[in-house]
Parts: sequence; C-alpha cells; structure tokens
Amino acid sequence: MHAETWTVPDDHPALAGHFPGRPIVPGVVLLDRVLHLARQVRPQATGWAIVQAKFLRPVGPGAVLRLALASTPRGALGFDIRMGDEAVASGVLQSDGA
Repeated sequence: MHAETWTVPDDHPALAGHFPGRPIVPGVVLLDRVLHLARQVRPQATGWAIVQAKFLRPVGPGAVLRLALASTPRGALGFDIRMGDEAVASGVLQSDGA
C-alpha cells in the first residue's frame, strides 16, 4: 500500500466557483491527487483510466485527507480517500501499460 496526506489549501483555485458561500472540493481535484500518487507509485505506467469512482461525502477547504493506493489482483490500483475515520471517496484506476 502507498499513501500520502494532503491538506486542501484554503485558497485552492477550484474552491472559488464550487460553490460560492460554501466551498466544496470538486471530485476532479480529488481524482487529480489520486492520479498524481499513482504516477509516483508506477512511473512507468501510461494511459491511466478511472475505472470506478464513488464520492461519499463533501470535502471543504483545510481538510486533511489521507490518500491510499493498493494493488488489486488484476494489476489495477484501488484507491481510498479518508478524512480522519470517514471515507470521502474510493475507486479503481487502471493503466494501459506496465
């Protein structure tokens, strides 16, 4: 298993428009962080695809997230994002090669 901790910056540019008055981190930002970690874990892999993704709860600015990746039996990477003990998102990534 590979993991990293990421604190959502209070001034992240995606927060300004999503949503005014109650900023929420867009799912695409969370997926970008997961893909960033996947590229570190498997730098030789190419063509990452998000096979499955579930977003379980909203995340706001300043949240401290734990992103974890684990290999699946078929060579994909399962991901899990948690905020403390609460699940935020989960899913599966697959690459075209390596």
